Amino acid sequence: MKNRRLLFLWLLLPAQLVVAQQQVTLNDCQQWARAHHPLLEQQAIYKQMSELKLDNNRTNSLPQVGLNVQATYQSDVTEIGLSLPSVDIPEVAKDQYKLYLDVKQNIWDGGLTKANEILEKAKERTNQQSVEVELYKIREQVNSLFFTSFLIQQNLDLLEKKQETLDARKKQMDSAVKNGTLLQSELNQILAELVKIRQQQIELQSRRETVLSALAILTGKELSNLQNLVIETNDISLAGELNRPELSLFEKQTNMLAASSDLLQKKRNPKVFGFGQAGYGRPGLNMLNDEFDAFYLVGLGVNWTVFDWKNTRREREVIQLEQQLVSTQQQQFERQINIALDGEFRKIQQIQNLLESDRELIELQEQITKSAASKLENGTITASDYLQDLNAEMGARITFETHKVQLEAAKINYQNIQGTND
Repeated sequence: MKNRRLLFLWLLLPAQLVVAQQQVTLNDCQQWARAHHPLLEQQAIYKQMSELKLDNNRTNSLPQVGLNVQATYQSDVTEIGLSLPSVDIPEVAKDQYKLYLDVKQNIWDGGLTKANEILEKAKERTNQQSVEVELYKIREQVNSLFFTSFLIQQNLDLLEKKQETLDARKKQMDSAVKNGTLLQSELNQILAELVKIRQQQIELQSRRETVLSALAILTGKELSNLQNLVIETNDISLAGELNRPELSLFEKQTNMLAASSDLLQKKRNPKVFGFGQAGYGRPGLNMLNDEFDAFYLVGLGVNWTVFDWKNTRREREVIQLEQQLVSTQQQQFERQINIALDGEFRKIQQIQNLLESDRELIELQEQITKSAASKLENGTITASDYLQDLNAEMGARITFETHKVQLEAAKINYQNIQGTND
């Protein structure tokens, strides 16, 4: 039984390693963060709200039916002031009763129902796009966490290489100390540097776990699924047009205001409707008949607001001013975006130039460290001198790796500002 369990665990282990080593790109994190964001649910809510409002709007073409019940008593009634022999002139009762249905059917509403439909759809598109704008903001946060975590991992890799170098140097110095050709104090400096490396590894690993934990919350993924982040090299297009979701939002806001203006005009149009009434009561339509009787009437009506004291015109002027506000907001937004793009492009150029000098510096520091290692073996320099040169080389490598990550981050940020990183 024990052997079976061991066999099962052995078979399961490769699958676990595959999952742990699965590469995760920035695009993966972006898609996961969007799908996991609570705001995404608002789009479905806005759609459902719009459908309900449109359903209500469509009922304008259906007949409106109302049931009325009425019982009254009045102090006086109409009388005929004549008295004729052998003629019984009926009197209207002071208590009256009615039960009747009112029916009203729109024949032509001046285009109001259609205008309401267009406006509601424009509102729904605007609300949907406003959610897209908010969702787009999560990209910057994901980018920051992703590149920070990747940069920490690069530093950890470099520390590991430095540790391997010092471990190899320690073995050589152990033999020299045992043979009496090297002082223990020289070896102790190497040992102290190894302790410092372990401390730095603990600090960096803790920082990386903190950053990855935040990224896991944003993406809705387990921390174990985000251990192997990889950066894909990106080429940016400087001639690309702005494709930010805010621009689409400005357009949809303008369309919504235009639909509101059209709706105001439709409200002024004449409206034609049919109406009818059918019921039972005392008296009926014949006021001189004091008996309960059935009755009905049908008719055709027109409703037209001929003069509204310029209210509609003023409301349309307000909408025009709101459209101007949207236009100025768009101009200001595009201006800020262009400033940000110019700054990010200059940053990219600066980092590219720094990388060239980083490569030259690493080559020089490598030669210096190799020379120092040889001198340390020959006993012409101390371990402290060697560590100083080794740390200078590692510092140059860390700077180089940092600039590489910063370059890719700047490219991604440029595309994010431009709106062309989908």
